[in-house]
Amino acid sequence: MRLFVLLAVGLSTFAIIADEVAGRSLAQVFSLTLPFWFCAVAAAALGFWVVPLLRALKAGQVIREDGPKSHLKKAGTPTMGGIFFLPVALLVANVWSGFAPPVVAVSAVTFAYGAIGWIDDWQIIRGCSNKGITPRMKLLLQMGVGALFCLWLAWTQPATITTIALPFGLMLPLGALFWVVAIFVLAAESNATNLTDGVDGLAGGTVAIALLGLGALVAPTSPELMLFCACLSGGCLGFLLHNRNPARVFMGNTGSTALGGALAAVALMTNSLFALLILSGLFLVETLSVMIQVGYYKATKGPDGIGKRFFKMSPYHNHLELSGWSETRIVAAFYIIAGLLSFATLAIC
Repeated sequence: MRLFVLLAVGLSTFAIIADEVAGRSLAQVFSLTLPFWFCAVAAAALGFWVVPLLRALKAGQVIREDGPKSHLKKAGTPTMGGIFFLPVALLVANVWSGFAPPVVAVSAVTFAYGAIGWIDDWQIIRGCSNKGITPRMKLLLQMGVGALFCLWLAWTQPATITTIALPFGLMLPLGALFWVVAIFVLAAESNATNLTDGVDGLAGGTVAIALLGLGALVAPTSPELMLFCACLSGGCLGFLLHNRNPARVFMGNTGSTALGGALAAVALMTNSLFALLILSGLFLVETLSVMIQVGYYKATKGPDGIGKRFFKMSPYHNHLELSGWSETRIVAAFYIIAGLLSFATLAIC
């Protein structure tokens, strides 16, 4: 509970200071603070009804067999928690913004990625195994949603959408290559946040921090997307009231897959891909740890078909856990790093 309170205070303080520095009233329609706390309270309140419902429906988490043995006690904990905090954040963001087209567009992407995650979760629960839809099918669906979003961008946005903002006022025009990069970033970010969701409170808290940082960054040029980021960050905080250690519910692929899509969609619409790279440093490390683990295992495979492991387990938070770190210590460290990355992004970009 202490870690949750510290996170809530930290995020609230950041939102208030960001609003004050930008000259926004705390009660202003387009601000960080008010929509953030509105969604946090709404999501937290809804969770008190949805979490028991998920438990009654026996929507319990199936723990992967090759995961840390300490996670076996979590088997049966309700999952698919994304079904209550995502709709709250998306609905509030759209109504609050007057259904501004950019908010509707990124909400559609977020919802679509959440739907892909929900299908994955449903397959896992129905099959009573930790295998949902195939990785190839999941990637194809993610790329399909990304391609549709890119078509919308090409149809509605100015040609400058294909330019990436770099530090010190520099701009990097990508031209046609932008569309390939965009589809890749959407799928990669979605999978990266999904991989980070493995310890109580980890994904929800780190994404909440990243979203609020991204919201502050895009506020001068895209106040409606700032509002979207604030709402989704608040939704994550409200969810964390139920997901903090020991978790009473997991967000599942429904939530974690959607959050990465939301971050990427906002960054693409605001020429902020470089900023997203910094903000997503933790998610990138988690993804690279999996890639290194798999690559090293295959490269060192002997005649018996067994290879060596670079890490004790991947993603990296599992390596730390098997190295003796407690879940709360891992989460606290990741929160601090996520906060530092957000400050670094605002300072550089």
